Amino acid sequence: MTEKVLEVKDLKVDFTTLNGTVHAIRDVSFDLNKGETLALVGESGSGKSVTVRSVIQLYAKNAIVTGGKIKFRNQDLLKLSPKEMDKIRGKDISMIFQDPMTSLDPTMPIGKQVAEPLLVHKNADKADAMKRAQEVLELVGIPNAANRLGDYPHQFSGGQRQRIVIAMAIIDNPEILIADEPTTALDVTVQAQIIKLLKDLQKKIGTSIIFITHDLGVVAGIADRVAVMYAGKIIEYGTTDEIYYDPKHPYTWGLLDSMPTLDIKGKRLKAIPGTPANLINPPKGDAFAPRNEFALAIDKRLQPPYFKVTDTHYAATWLLDPRAPEVIPPVSIQNRRKKYKPAGGENDG
Repeated sequence: MTEKVLEVKDLKVDFTTLNGTVHAIRDVSFDLNKGETLALVGESGSGKSVTVRSVIQLYAKNAIVTGGKIKFRNQDLLKLSPKEMDKIRGKDISMIFQDPMTSLDPTMPIGKQVAEPLLVHKNADKADAMKRAQEVLELVGIPNAANRLGDYPHQFSGGQRQRIVIAMAIIDNPEILIADEPTTALDVTVQAQIIKLLKDLQKKIGTSIIFITHDLGVVAGIADRVAVMYAGKIIEYGTTDEIYYDPKHPYTWGLLDSMPTLDIKGKRLKAIPGTPANLINPPKGDAFAPRNEFALAIDKRLQPPYFKVTDTHYAATWLLDPRAPEVIPPVSIQNRRKKYKPAGGENDG
C-alpha cells in the first residue's frame, strides 16, 4: 500500500492588494507519496509557488489562508504555531529556491551556511556539523569540498551555488524536499546535471520531492506524477506518461505544444493565446474558457468537476463529459497519443 507523507486538502489562499482581494489558490488538493516526485506545472502566476510555500508557511505579509488542511505526520500544519513550524521547516520539510544567490549569505563562508541547519535543529557540535557539511558538499558534487568550506558564494559558479543550496536543504535528511524551479537560471547542460543529482539524492536519502516548474520538458526527467495548475487550481493530474502522452485538458495541450522540440528550428514557438484569468474577480465557470478554442457554452457558467480517465488520471474539463461533442486535439497531441502504451491495456487513441 502506498504511504502518503503529505496531504493537502481544499487549500485556499488570498492576497489583499490595493486593487482588491486576489484569490490565488482556490481549493487545491493533492497527495505526496513516500519516495516519489510530484511535479506542479503551469504558467507563471498559476499558483505553484504559493501552494508549496503554504506547506512550510513562508507567506508574504498580505497572504491569508482562508481554508483547507495540510496534513503531515497526522497533524495539520496550518494549525501549528510559528515555533512549532520552526521545528519542522528546514528539518523535516526543506526547500530549494530558484535563485541560489538569494538563498546564500554573501558574507558567510559556505561551510557555515551548509552546517547551520544542524546547529539550529539538532544542537550539533560545531566540529561535527562542519564535518557533516563537508560530507554533504561532496555528496552533491562540489570538488575539493574539504578545502572550500571557507570560500564564499561568489567564488563558485552558478551550478555549484545551486548544489550548495541543495546541500543546505538535505543536510538534515528531510522527509519532504520542495524544489521551486531550481534549474530555471541554469543552462541546459547544468540543468540536466541538477536533475540527475536530485534523482540520485532521492534514492540515497529516501526523500519525497515536490518539484515546481513551468517547463514540462524538465518534468519528464524527474517526476513520477504531474499536477497541472491554472488560475489557482489543479486542472489535470496523472502519471508523467499520462500527462505527456495522453493529456485531456486543452490547457495541458497548450503547454505541451509550446515546448521547444528538435524539429522546431526555423519555426516560431506556439503560445497559448490570451492572458490568465483575473483572480480578483474569478469567473463563475472554467477560468481557461476565454483562452480555449474548444470551450463549450457550459464552460462560461459552471466550473467543471474532475472526470476520471484512469485510476491515476483525472482532468477538470467539460470535454470529458459523456454529453460533450467529440473534439479532435491538435495534431501534435494526436501524435503523442500514438506513442502512448498505458499500463494494462492498449490506448484507444
